[in-house]
Amino acid sequence: MTARAVSLIRSGTLSDVAEYAYAATAPADARLIFLAGACPLAEDGSTVGPGDYAAQAAQCMANLRTALADAGADLEDVISTRVLVASTSQADLVTAWQVVRDEFSPHDPPSTLVGVTVLGYTDQLVEVEAVAAVLD
Repeated sequence: MTARAVSLIRSGTLSDVAEYAYAATAPADARLIFLAGACPLAEDGSTVGPGDYAAQAAQCMANLRTALADAGADLEDVISTRVLVASTSQADLVTAWQVVRDEFSPHDPPSTLVGVTVLGYTDQLVEVEAVAAVLD
């Protein structure tokens, strides 16, 4: 088993309803990796799944995995995330979140789920930001 830099912290005093750890740490000698928001873009630059929150979340996670691998990390090295969803509907946010949560499972880093008015690419509905930590 590979040693991991990320330690997830669970709270015994906060609600257990949240489907993620409430905090995470990495040792001082860990290399931090700050990832740009993973977007639902295909290799040709087109937006995958226009109108489909789940399909876009899945493509974001696939692109996040690739970016992490290029940096020498994987999903288990992620110390925190922010999931951005262009919608005013809580159901749309939950749809995107369920895909992200399932992709990370059983690793459940601290995360923030945010509804936003618009994202940068044509037809884009979801973006996943992440920070990772690895031991070199």
